Amino acid sequence: MTVSVRAGGGRAGTHVPAPVVPRYGEATLAELFPSVLAALGVPGERNVLRLATADRGCVLLVDGLGRALLRAYADEAPYLASLRDATPITSCAPSTTPTSITSFGTGLAPGSHGVLGFKVRVPGELRLLNHLHWSDRIDPVTWQPHPTVFGRATAAGLPAFSVGPEAFRTSGLTVAASRGASYVAAETARELADAAGAALARVRRGVAYAYWSAVDVNGHVHGVGSDQWRAAVRDVDGLVRRLVERLPPETSLWVTADHGMVDVPEEGKIDAEVVPALADDVVLLGGEPRFRHVYARGGAAGDVLAAWREELAGRAWVVSRDEAIAGGWFGPAVDRALLPRVGDVLAAAYGTTAIVAPRGEPQTAALVGYHGSLTRAELEIPLKEVRVP
Repeated sequence: MTVSVRAGGGRAGTHVPAPVVPRYGEATLAELFPSVLAALGVPGERNVLRLATADRGCVLLVDGLGRALLRAYADEAPYLASLRDATPITSCAPSTTPTSITSFGTGLAPGSHGVLGFKVRVPGELRLLNHLHWSDRIDPVTWQPHPTVFGRATAAGLPAFSVGPEAFRTSGLTVAASRGASYVAAETARELADAAGAALARVRRGVAYAYWSAVDVNGHVHGVGSDQWRAAVRDVDGLVRRLVERLPPETSLWVTADHGMVDVPEEGKIDAEVVPALADDVVLLGGEPRFRHVYARGGAAGDVLAAWREELAGRAWVVSRDEAIAGGWFGPAVDRALLPRVGDVLAAAYGTTAIVAPRGEPQTAALVGYHGSLTRAELEIPLKEVRVP
């Protein structure tokens, strides 16, 4: 679904594409796990994606492997590419890991669960919360208080397992997005497949969620299509094959992602810290380079909006908070209590543009691959399905 949202005046002769807005409630990552639970017979869950029924299910989420990337590099993952496509879905907005993982883990749009970007403002304070690294000063259960799908499964008598690195066991994002699951540590692809298979083999009915990050990491550091990234995709193909070998018979396996990725050349990076039009009256720069939450000095939101629109015309969709909400970027609505987390101005880059901050975010500014915006390359994700014989 595409929705036109005002993006600024645009330079003469510049084509301004329409952002892709997720079809919340119909075909996003937020509908996947509730559909899985419904397919596994959990009462009260809706199988919006019409997944096949089963007694045991496993979802493998491959960080960063967007649908377009899997198609373009199918030769690197021939087994995965050959699996049946289920209902086409997208990630949520912004197309970034914390937001996607939380929508996946709660079944809610970002405007309800509140993890509205990579970094957002802590209401009432002049600081940002990084949703990947979190903060000891903020309780993830208070920040994201809604029950997770894992908790709902467990409460309904369906054992639920979350399989991933030991370092993520008690992270703020894990607590916010997947509390209620029994956590199983696994560091390598082989361990991940074996652990998910062993967990489900112990129960007659159950669901497992396995997370793998190497594709995303290599894309960020080396770029999409690099030797390192291609090797990571080949490893995923082996991981999926091993999962099919290790999962109990008649288990349904679904393979998806949290977002895609695009490369941004150095000449496509705009330094928001030194360009006066982007720095003036800005007190906090949140989000990430492809999707910025911009927090303005009191009373200056209109001026910041106008300046960012003019500076980024033809390179980003620049909207006010109210316009983003009315456009459905974060779902049908944004809970009133969550409004201060949303930037006064939002800038979603398209093409090969990234809005960087080299002094405040040196590591991020040096990356090659990025995601977060509302383009098809970043939002559209695969949903592959196979029944283990």
